Amino acid sequence: MDLSEFGFPVSAHTSTPENKANGLSATDLAQYAEQGFIAGKDRLSSDVVDGLLEDLAWLMLAGHEGEQFWHEYHANESISDEKVLFHALGAWRISERFHDLLWEPAVTVTACQLLGADVRFWHDQLFCKPPHEGGGVAWHQDFSYWTRTKPMAHLTCWVALEDATVDNGCVHYIPGSHRWDLLPITGLAGDMNAIKETLSERQFEALDNPIPMELKKGEMVFHHPLVVHGSFGNQSNQKRPAAVINMIADGVMSNSNLPLLDGIPVIEKGNQLKGRFFPLLRKLSTAP
Repeated sequence: MDLSEFGFPVSAHTSTPENKANGLSATDLAQYAEQGFIAGKDRLSSDVVDGLLEDLAWLMLAGHEGEQFWHEYHANESISDEKVLFHALGAWRISERFHDLLWEPAVTVTACQLLGADVRFWHDQLFCKPPHEGGGVAWHQDFSYWTRTKPMAHLTCWVALEDATVDNGCVHYIPGSHRWDLLPITGLAGDMNAIKETLSERQFEALDNPIPMELKKGEMVFHHPLVVHGSFGNQSNQKRPAAVINMIADGVMSNSNLPLLDGIPVIEKGNQLKGRFFPLLRKLSTAP
C-alpha cells in the first residue's frame, strides 16, 4: 500500500503528546535568524527511534516490498568507489513509522514557529553512512535543488537516528550563509571543495570555520534553505543514519510544468503544492 494515500498518522507511534512539544524560545528564534540553523528542544523517544531503525534496515535492502514508491533510491550515491552514501527519497510512502514521523509535534511545532505559517510536507530523505567507509555530503544550499518551487518558504529538519558526531560525519553549517545569494549546484555527493569555485573571497574564508552539529540519538536540527551545509565522511566504527524532513509554508507553488518528484502527477506552474503528496502537517494556530 502507498501510504501517501493517508494525510494523517496511521499508527500509535509517537514521541510527544499532541501540543506538548516545547518548541523554541524567543532567544532560539533570534539565533536561528542570525545563524540559519538551530537545534530543536525536543527529542524523539528511544522506542520511536528504534522502530525507525528497524524499518530502515529493510528499507535499505534491494527488492523490499513497496520499493516502487521511492522517488529516488541510491544504494550508493558517493562518487568514490571506496566510500558509501545511501540516499533515498520517499520512505514515508512505504514505512508506517517514517510516514508518521512527519506529524511528530517535536518536528511540526518548531516548523510552524520558524516558518511563521501553516506547514506542509515537501519531501523526505534518508542519509546513511556505514562505519569507516561512509561518504560525505558536499557543501550545498538545499534551495539550489528546489527552484522548481516558489516562493522560497522552506525548512529542513534533520533527525539523528544514532548519535551524530564529528567522527562519524555529523552535519556542519556555515553560520550566516543563509544571507548569501543562491549558489549553483556543484554536486551533492561530490568533491567537498567544488563549491569554492563559486564563492567570493569572504565566503571562501567562511568555509574554514564551519560549526559541527553533534546530536544525540533522537535529537534534531532545523535549517534554512539557503544555509550552506555538508558533512564529512564517517571515520568511526559507528554507523551514522539520519532522516530528513523537508517542509514548506502553506501556499508555496510549483515553478515547473514537470513532475516535482519522480512518480507523482504534475502540478502545473503557478499552482499550489497541496493534496496527497504534500499533506498539511500542522496549522500555525495549533502550535503552542
